[in-house]
Amino acid sequence: MAPNVIIRRAAPADLPAILRLIRQVVPLMNASGNFQWTEEYPNAAIFEKDIAQNYLWVTYLGDQLAGVAALTQDQDAEYADADWDAAEPALVTHRLAVAPAAHGKGVAQALLAQAEQEARALGLRTLRVDTNSENAATQRLFPKLGYRFAGEIQLAFRPGLRFFCYEKQLA
Repeated sequence: MAPNVIIRRAAPADLPAILRLIRQVVPLMNASGNFQWTEEYPNAAIFEKDIAQNYLWVTYLGDQLAGVAALTQDQDAEYADADWDAAEPALVTHRLAVAPAAHGKGVAQALLAQAEQEARALGLRTLRVDTNSENAATQRLFPKLGYRFAGEIQLAFRPGLRFFCYEKQLA
């Protein structure tokens, strides 16, 4: 990744750039058959809540927002259907997005590396993430970064979609 990379917690001032990034990403996702996100989700209210709770991280390449991810301990109830111990505390990556202009520049990897740092800082040994079954890019990325496939679930708030779960244990 380029030396002018900044990864930090998101601030309210980042919200307009985050929403522009999401407006760029959603049509590309939908065009590839991935309907995990829509014009309604994720939205400003969700990102405002993530920022207020110190969950949201941003990556900038120079002065351009390149990526965003929420790093939380929130696990959807349906996570109990995956091949892992859902009762085990974990850091979970949600709402991971990379600007189209930043694809291939290591932005997602940097955000997932930040998730590892956050997990360690919180005393957690487990990382989790889910992705739409139609998101081929993340299905290639997660195993490359040491995540194991942990099964398929459906999420009540996204009916009709299938999600693949991935987990990584930290040493």
